[in-house]
Amino acid sequence: MCGIFAYLNYLTPRTRREVLEILIKGLQRLEYRGYDSAGVAFDGDEKGLVVRIIKQKGKVKMLEDEILKQDDLDFDIEFDTHIGISHTRWATHGVPNVVNSHPQRAGENNEFVVVHNGIITNYKDVKKFLMKKGFEFESETDTEVIAKLIKHIYDMHSDLSFRQLIEQVIQQLEGAFALCFKSCHFPGECVACRRGSPLLVAIKSKTRLATDHIPVLYSKEHRPLGASGKVLQNIGRAEDTTTEFCPLGDKEVEYFFASDASAVIEHTNRVIFLEDDDVAAVKDGKLSIHRLKRSLDDPVAMREITTLKMEIQQIMKGNFSSFMQKEIFEQPESVINTMRGRVIVDSGTIILGGIKDYIPEIKRCRRLLLIACGTSYHSAIATRQLLEELTELPVMIDLASDFLDRNTPIFRDDVCFFISQSGETADTLMALRYCKQRGALIVGVTNTVGSSICRESHCGIHINAGPEIGVASTKAYTSQIISLVMFALAMSDDRISLQPRRMEIIQGLKQLPDHIKEVLKVDDLVRELAKELYQQKSLLVMGRGYNYATCLEGALKIKELTYMHSEGILAGELKHGPLALVDKAMPVIMVVTRDPVYPKCMNALQQVTAREGRPIIVCEYGDEETKKHSARSIEVPHTVDCLQGILTVIPMQLLSYHIAVLRGCNVDCPRNLAKSVTRTKLVNQPDNETSETSTPPFSYLSKTKPKCNFVRAVAVFIFVAFALLVAILIASLIVLPAYKMYTHNNWLDSRNIIQLYVWKIIVGLVLTALVLVSAYKFRRWVQREEFLL
Repeated sequence: MCGIFAYLNYLTPRTRREVLEILIKGLQRLEYRGYDSAGVAFDGDEKGLVVRIIKQKGKVKMLEDEILKQDDLDFDIEFDTHIGISHTRWATHGVPNVVNSHPQRAGENNEFVVVHNGIITNYKDVKKFLMKKGFEFESETDTEVIAKLIKHIYDMHSDLSFRQLIEQVIQQLEGAFALCFKSCHFPGECVACRRGSPLLVAIKSKTRLATDHIPVLYSKEHRPLGASGKVLQNIGRAEDTTTEFCPLGDKEVEYFFASDASAVIEHTNRVIFLEDDDVAAVKDGKLSIHRLKRSLDDPVAMREITTLKMEIQQIMKGNFSSFMQKEIFEQPESVINTMRGRVIVDSGTIILGGIKDYIPEIKRCRRLLLIACGTSYHSAIATRQLLEELTELPVMIDLASDFLDRNTPIFRDDVCFFISQSGETADTLMALRYCKQRGALIVGVTNTVGSSICRESHCGIHINAGPEIGVASTKAYTSQIISLVMFALAMSDDRISLQPRRMEIIQGLKQLPDHIKEVLKVDDLVRELAKELYQQKSLLVMGRGYNYATCLEGALKIKELTYMHSEGILAGELKHGPLALVDKAMPVIMVVTRDPVYPKCMNALQQVTAREGRPIIVCEYGDEETKKHSARSIEVPHTVDCLQGILTVIPMQLLSYHIAVLRGCNVDCPRNLAKSVTRTKLVNQPDNETSETSTPPFSYLSKTKPKCNFVRAVAVFIFVAFALLVAILIASLIVLPAYKMYTHNNWLDSRNIIQLYVWKIIVGLVLTALVLVSAYKFRRWVQREEFLL
């Protein structure tokens, strides 16, 4: 996934060397996202009327070397105000080379330059239009059309402000994007916007900020380009506003635009997470956030300045050779952070602040759906059995991509969990919106505060694993398992029959950090094992029960990091095909622990050895009976069965790491992979002005309630009106006979009296049923916080 980093210093003197160092350092912080080329754009003179672009294929270090080779650059020149934008590109349109690298420009004079994270799905149509207007394209990218479209609009309407130009451009773009712009026509100004791809604004000042919130300004609506088949015949003017943000007192301020908080944390911890269709503009040192339209469900007209709790040490390698190795060895601390303040061992209580108000509703749901991708999907598999055991609810698990392909039926009384380390996973986020549109309760499980999944969920669990820089997820996986285990425990806290089981698991959670430390001591043994395996071409990993997820995750890690084929196999399916692969030359790893499926695992182990297989076994300390069937063994401590997968997966993480090192692979940035993947627009998703916008973050991060859904409010009104109408019609069946009896003076007729009372009973039952149904529906809406009384 591409990375954006931009830096603007206003009345804060910086030399060109300092500016470029900040830009390069920002790109280095984003290297974990995956990339194949990099580039920067910065002011070529003191007035900002000339823009220089330097790009290079390969690593950021190669870009840095290319910058230092520029003999015509004065690195000691000082700028009071300067804007620099930079980018790491992950190729989607066009091969990795200098021409296709970002920043992309409008022309040879670099009048407008842009960096882009995402995919423009209609770029071919825009490109065809611009070519008819005489524009020539030098790259194969979808991004170049953006820069040239700005130039086209500016040539026709040079009186528009920089922000207004950008607002006109993004109305023509389809797909997902985060954009940051710079222009020699607007020196000292920077504009950024997003739709679908993450982007934040960070603020650094010597004085305190004027406010903790920035108002969102709504422009007078532009006429969309291309509305009548032509582009830019007449443009409506957007009204400038005066509500802007700046520090108190001293005007010195620095702004950073970045795809991820890890790029700015060394400079400041005060950030604003932009929402979809936000346009952030900095002019004369003042920041303003604009939107073209106010949608029906716009949650808030403010953007909060969030104070990050991340520390710079968390995104540094320290004494480790790679981020992945560091994150594997951080797991004793990360699991403690996940449980801190949530697991009360003495009382056996689980406190999950993000979902505690929703637990009663979740208990009444039809089913639980766990939807995720990759490693997060494996964490769902690892906890499905326990969730079914403790909640006694049907638990469905789906890959987000397959879930969308099937148009899966979703009901209002479903509860859908969306699991993602980054909170920006493309398919998972689209599946979330699919379920949300159908009225399901959305629960997010993420590691990133302010992420899209975090903001768009009704409630959720933050796993608190800390920043994870390596592309291959390690500590987030174990923290996700623990978070879902804690949810299962919270769901069963009132079940007397399950208390012994709950206390066994809680005691296991208490001992888990010490057990992980014990497992990490096998690092040297795993390194020696890796030396025997790293030249193999394939590897099978087998297990069943709670350890099946370990097999899938271990095989995935080997594929990701070593580029070696590996397959996670359910041991119960061995005779249905995989057994044909087993011979003395095929490396086989089997996870066999003393849990309820141990006899079945031993049966599979004996089948492997009977075919001259030489299995490497992950087993518990002192399990001599199991070890005698193995060629090599790795021992881990014994713990409660539902937590054993956390301990058995760590040797697999270490094994994949050491094999990758021995094979000379890049451990932190495997080829062709990125930390989270750019998404495109969901098919059949409503247009922006009518679609549901983001709801506030998890309730433990924000006390703001979601706004009333207009469509559901109308539905409630119609339902209540219909109920009253039916009640009036039925009541009239009593009033009319009663009036007739009164006018004919036959009240004393016993048959009429009996008939009248029968009608009263019928009407009373009908009205009671209507009231009960209405009360039930209203209670559901109020608890879901989708309708405010």
